[in-house]
Amino acid sequence: MTNSKNSSNNSSESNELYAIAETSGQQFWFEVDRYYDIDRLNAKEKDKIILEKVLLLKDKDSITVGKPYVKDAKIELEVVSHKRDKKILVYKMRPKKKTRRKMGHRQELTRVMVKSISIGKSAPKSSSKKETVKKESKPKSEKSTT
Repeated sequence: MTNSKNSSNNSSESNELYAIAETSGQQFWFEVDRYYDIDRLNAKEKDKIILEKVLLLKDKDSITVGKPYVKDAKIELEVVSHKRDKKILVYKMRPKKKTRRKMGHRQELTRVMVKSISIGKSAPKSSSKKETVKKESKPKSEKSTT
């Protein structure tokens, strides 16, 4: 019995860094150096993707919970491959009407590998300020009647 307790303690020590993030309308528990299948993304293989919608981040010492997202937290993913999930059969039947319809569906997936989970300062805010300045600085032109 002591061996099983020790093995469970070792597994919890290996999971010292993880994050829960939102992508594709779902929440995933991300750990470094693991791969996950998420809905199809518009990215080529070996592209880097950064998720910024991090809901929870756990370090060795602390747990950070976002309101709703953790500020300046990022998860860096690398696209491994694109694949399709198992086929799901959908069978619709209206009783007493002799109406039957059988359809199949295979979900398009992207397999991603988690490269790093980090929390730190980033500067995308300055670019958003530039965009708002551009929109405000354009004066409306008046039409001449001549």
